[in-house]
Amino acid sequence: MVQFDNPIDSLLAGEAAASLGISGRKLKKTLDALRQYDAELAALTRQPDESARKRLVLEAAEAYWGYVVQREQFGLIDSEYIAKEYAIPDDVKRAMGPKGRA
Repeated sequence: MVQFDNPIDSLLAGEAAASLGISGRKLKKTLDALRQYDAELAALTRQPDESARKRLVLEAAEAYWGYVVQREQFGLIDSEYIAKEYAIPDDVKRAMGPKGRA
């Protein structure tokens, strides 16, 4: 267990960890939405809509970027691990970046 000399450091570490958790859940949520869209297309229960899928890809790409950046703040420089762990699609990897980048 990490000991902090300053109680504020403990609070900041807790906030950083909570923020990382939120970021990871956001990434999962955006990837789930994209996978759901693709599954509905494959099942022929949805009509193709290029703009809708592009929006889902961009949302997932931004969430992926945010999660990678937050992990890097902890010294965890391993975006390929995240890509494998979350099964990040190639189009999401290519679009990875902050909102409004594309």
